[in-house]
Amino acid sequence: MTATKQTFLPKGYELTVLLLLGLAWGFAYFDRMALTFLAPFVRDDLGLSNEQIGWANSGLSLTWAIGAYVIGRWSDLIGKRKPFLICALLLFSACSVLSGFAWNFESLLVSRVIMGVAEGPFLPICLAIMAAASAPTRQALNAGVLQNVFGPIIGTALASFVLVRIAAAYDWHMAFFIAAIPGVILALLIWKFVDEPEASGLATRQRPPGGFLPLDILLKRNVLVCSMVSICAVGSIVVGSIFMPLYLDGPRGYDDLVWSNVMTVVGFCPAVGAILVALISDRIGRKPPLVFFAFLMMLAPAALLFFQGPVTVLALLMFISWMGLGTFPLFMGVIPTETVGRLQAATAMGIVVMIGELIGGVFGPPIAGRLADAYGLDVAMYIQLGLAFMAGVMALLVVETGGRASEVAVAA
Repeated sequence: MTATKQTFLPKGYELTVLLLLGLAWGFAYFDRMALTFLAPFVRDDLGLSNEQIGWANSGLSLTWAIGAYVIGRWSDLIGKRKPFLICALLLFSACSVLSGFAWNFESLLVSRVIMGVAEGPFLPICLAIMAAASAPTRQALNAGVLQNVFGPIIGTALASFVLVRIAAAYDWHMAFFIAAIPGVILALLIWKFVDEPEASGLATRQRPPGGFLPLDILLKRNVLVCSMVSICAVGSIVVGSIFMPLYLDGPRGYDDLVWSNVMTVVGFCPAVGAILVALISDRIGRKPPLVFFAFLMMLAPAALLFFQGPVTVLALLMFISWMGLGTFPLFMGVIPTETVGRLQAATAMGIVVMIGELIGGVFGPPIAGRLADAYGLDVAMYIQLGLAFMAGVMALLVVETGGRASEVAVAA
């Protein structure tokens, strides 16, 4: 990046970075969520159990967690972001094609495991590049828009609408193949139009402290607390994302296009939540909206379990609840960055993502799947509800950081 871009933060370049990284993250999430929306088709065609569907998603979460930290830390240590981003786009696109070729549980699991390696570091690196390109007054807003506007609209709303229809018209293999195309296109656009962030003056003089395993970062209270929030919130959302379509298709008995439309509507609400949470947090601080919207995530599973009214009202309740995903940019990106500074931002974010995915994302789905096989899909909804409640409880322990981003960045 040129000195002009770094020093004066031209808004045109900032918007370009936001658009391209937002689209890239959206289609990365699109590829991750593809199995969620194609699960009824894949399960029936390959004869999979709920537990196996859970393990296929957990395998991705495991390598997502490891990749988020290892490659995020590597990126901080060498001071490079862009090469990792482009390689990740190409690799997870290839893995989507591999998923389309799956012929049994084992081949599906392998494709998802490899995909997790590529996608794990994707969001921390995107947020680190975005932070460098953002004006200080727009850091939380840009992080929220990147993660929770593009991600859910493309990865949930668009994925649910498009992939289910492709699978219904052709087959689920074709849906995976088509999902791979945008990542390749975006890799070329990012290579051409996004600059490598210029290292800060301090970063050019010294490497981030702590070596490859900087335990001091994890032991910072907010990073540790955000990691606990991440375990519960990621677990709740991953379990919900996997089993809500199966619940709508099974116990609720809606046909494919009806539940696909419900999930499409739900896919837009994290975008609303991201903007609301970002705007509120920039004005009154990070903690109050984090706590409130984390507890709000309980509403969706509760509505699926207990609400017996029209499907339109059910979709509305799920829409309101899923705005809780607007908290993810806070506890995964903004609060860790404001706690440790931008020099080690990718590391701190990688730690929070890794712990959340490694525990909540890896163990939640197969446990919920096994219990659902034994006792019914209601159990999965109770697990989702309980994890959302615990995310809100953990959020109460966060120490406020709002307004201190620039101070911490300089101190770092």
